[in-house]
Amino acid sequence: MPRSRGSQFYLVQLVAVVTGLVLVALGQWRVGVGGIGVAFVVGAFARSVVPIDHTGMLRVRGKAFDIVWMTVLGVALVVLPFLIPDQPG
Repeated sequence: MPRSRGSQFYLVQLVAVVTGLVLVALGQWRVGVGGIGVAFVVGAFARSVVPIDHTGMLRVRGKAFDIVWMTVLGVALVVLPFLIPDQPG
């Protein structure tokens, strides 16, 4: 298990994204994409509260950029399944 709190959050986020991708591959794309979006929103929250010296792999760019980018991406992925109508067949 990683030592830094940020790396632990990163690992949890990675597992959540992989789980979402598996759900998408199994045909449950709405749940999978929504789960990936939630993982990014949680990652953005974690990036905002974890101190800079404990961010580890969670830190990619500057703090503000990481938080804004992960939040925008996460919210977009959570909203996406609700915007696409069901397809017949």
